[in-house]
Amino acid sequence: MSETTVNGTLSPREWVNRYADDFFRFAMARVSDRIIAQDLVQDTFLSALQSADQFRGHSSERNWLLAILKNKIIDHYRKEGKVVSLGRLEEEDAFFDEKGHWRKEAAPQPWPAPGEQNEFYRILRACIRKLNGLGQAVINLKYLEEKKSEEICKELSISPSNYWVLMHRARLHLRSCLEKNWLK
Repeated sequence: MSETTVNGTLSPREWVNRYADDFFRFAMARVSDRIIAQDLVQDTFLSALQSADQFRGHSSERNWLLAILKNKIIDHYRKEGKVVSLGRLEEEDAFFDEKGHWRKEAAPQPWPAPGEQNEFYRILRACIRKLNGLGQAVINLKYLEEKKSEEICKELSISPSNYWVLMHRARLHLRSCLEKNWLK
């Protein structure tokens, strides 16, 4: 099959073959839902096809499509209505005293002896899946993709203080989930 181009630069017929797998993995790392990730990639290609005449070639085809996908992911979170309050966190009082030290009854428990790593990672992945959309995204981007905080804020279009609130809540959730399911 010969490539059909738009504006002499884009080849929409090749997008799925060239980019679909990478874009799906990219979306999965941010939304952790297979169907939503597939829909986001499909919407990306459709939007790009509809606006192909606006592509000016200032970036590569791949980067242009990836920018569209990033915007689709941000729109997904906006539509989902996951807004995080930046007020005082109620959870803090349960774990920390007025000086910011662990309360005796809330201090982390010691980890069990190593050797059951596969079981631990299975439980950790299940705990991460229980996080809300943005919580999953910040944990995955920070710890799995090892991105810097500034990059995560830019990619998810959130403020630094919103990022820290999301991280704090996600970590508390993971701690609680691991204590219930792993540190029995």
